[in-house]
Amino acid sequence: MKKLIITAALVGSLPTKEQNQYVPISPDELAEDALACYKAGASVVHVHARTPDGKNTHDAAIFKEIHDKIKAKAPELIVQISTGGRAGVEFEDRSKGLWFNPEMASLTTSSCNFATSIYANAPDVVEKLATMMIEKDIKPELEIFDTSMILAAKDLKKKGLLKEPMYFNFIMGLKGAQEADVAQLAHLINMLPEGSEWNISGVGKNQIVTTMLGIALGGHVRVGLEDNIFYSKGVPASNAMLVERVARLAKEFGREIATPDEAREILGLK
Repeated sequence: MKKLIITAALVGSLPTKEQNQYVPISPDELAEDALACYKAGASVVHVHARTPDGKNTHDAAIFKEIHDKIKAKAPELIVQISTGGRAGVEFEDRSKGLWFNPEMASLTTSSCNFATSIYANAPDVVEKLATMMIEKDIKPELEIFDTSMILAAKDLKKKGLLKEPMYFNFIMGLKGAQEADVAQLAHLINMLPEGSEWNISGVGKNQIVTTMLGIALGGHVRVGLEDNIFYSKGVPASNAMLVERVARLAKEFGREIATPDEAREILGLK
């Protein structure tokens, strides 16, 4: 079985310090958290950008500051920039974090409903982001909230906009999207193009279930405060705590942890 890539999703669009004191907001906090996660076993960190008052932003300068401060503390780490739509759904906003050529970026391939809103990923926006990533040699992590998004990714591949191995992240347990269960996971895996790599992310209490499924079934695992702010019921987590748990469980399963360079080899990064 391949070595396990652990991704730490340090901060998303929603968590606040009022909910969990360990939520990193500033570039300095994100860099410190990234270093702690690297020491705990993470080889990839997925980052969103926030303004000093905590609001979501695609500001290129803030993204670059986050990226550079992480690389200063942990040069080996793979930094993955979010192109998510909560800070603006149009290409002009969502592409700002790609201009300085990070190694990786997220790419959601079509739209879906969240619990109270539409997560809009218009086809032309997705295609423009994919085009920019392939031109700049940025590896996309394909964010999959339901099965139709795999079909959309296959269409991008047919257009020459995705390189092999394609890397899919199954986001499971979010209200309004796919459930976090083994039957859904098996269906997703069976839909993947041959040679693809997959990662699994669980939202909230589902994170421990998806962690064990990813380790046991040969996939890779994402954890972090973007998806889950608790270690257990009522106990706030830090990002490092969540990564440490993955590493500990992987050891119990006999699954080795990938270093950043080994992750690069698995994902086809230069």
